[in-house]
Amino acid sequence: MGNSLKDQFLKAGLVDANRAKTAKPDRPKNSIQNRRKGSAGVDAAKMAAQQAQAQAIERDRQLNLRNKEAAEKKALAAQLKQLIETNRLPKGEGDVAFQFAHRNKIQRLFVTAAMHKQIVAGSLAIVILGKHYEIVPSDVAEKIRARHDGWVVLYNDPQQTKEHDRDPEADYPVPDDLMW
Repeated sequence: MGNSLKDQFLKAGLVDANRAKTAKPDRPKNSIQNRRKGSAGVDAAKMAAQQAQAQAIERDRQLNLRNKEAAEKKALAAQLKQLIETNRLPKGEGDVAFQFAHRNKIQRLFVTAAMHKQIVAGSLAIVILGKHYEIVPSDVAEKIRARHDGWVVLYNDPQQTKEHDRDPEADYPVPDDLMW
């Protein structure tokens, strides 16, 4: 059993001695070629493994980025919620219905007459917290708007209301002889 395949072929008479000698030098050449081909295969395998690892790293980075953005949104929502809850004004038993548009619908909020005037003047604002509307001071509404504009439902800017209240024709006197 210790005989090589070449010896077995010679004993069986399938190959002559000259043919066996010529086959022997081909073997080292084939092994060198196989090593070269194998190294190319190993290099290709290394390249594929490195590429897969780079893709996995990129996927992980994207996932971490999405998780970070979600955590930031959650923290921002918690900050806004706390800001509204600490600064909201009690609605009380309002007798005046204040109507405003939100999400293409007319909403109604019952407030006191003083609150109604302050909302119109711009010193109070209406914000949304969950499914409920809350009334907050204008400085708090500015802070909320700076962080996320979608939470402020109605805010009349006091500077714009002052400019709007000013009558542009007040500077012109009405003539005494005007006939209707």
